[in-house]
Amino acid sequence: MILTLKIAQEFLNDPYGVRSYGVRLEDYTSMDNAAAEELAQHKGTLWLLSLTSLSDAAAQALAQHKGDLWLPGLTKLSDKAAQALGKHEGWLWLCGLTKLSDKAAQALAKHKGNLDLNGKAEEAVKLARE
Repeated sequence: MILTLKIAQEFLNDPYGVRSYGVRLEDYTSMDNAAAEELAQHKGTLWLLSLTSLSDAAAQALAQHKGDLWLPGLTKLSDKAAQALGKHEGWLWLCGLTKLSDKAAQALAKHKGNLDLNGKAEEAVKLARE
């Protein structure tokens, strides 16, 4: 399912489902760039647990988010997306990544907050930090 601008706006209007059942961000596997720009305005954690793809433009938008960013469903990340997310200032959860290019690892190694990775991606970032 695609997370659209309209869905993102619904979430921002009722992020905790107080007035309705609310929008469950973890139900979406992809998002359009306009939705990412809208969600970046959210004050609090973004739980994008099922997102399996992320465009470079969406990564750039989400990198501006001033809260924690959970993206454990991503298994790959382009160099440009990694460069953008490496500038994110909150907790960055990317434990689903299975591998990273050297350039992507170097970009994520510059992340200043908490960064959660696993396996080969974690090893690549550790090497880039040395």
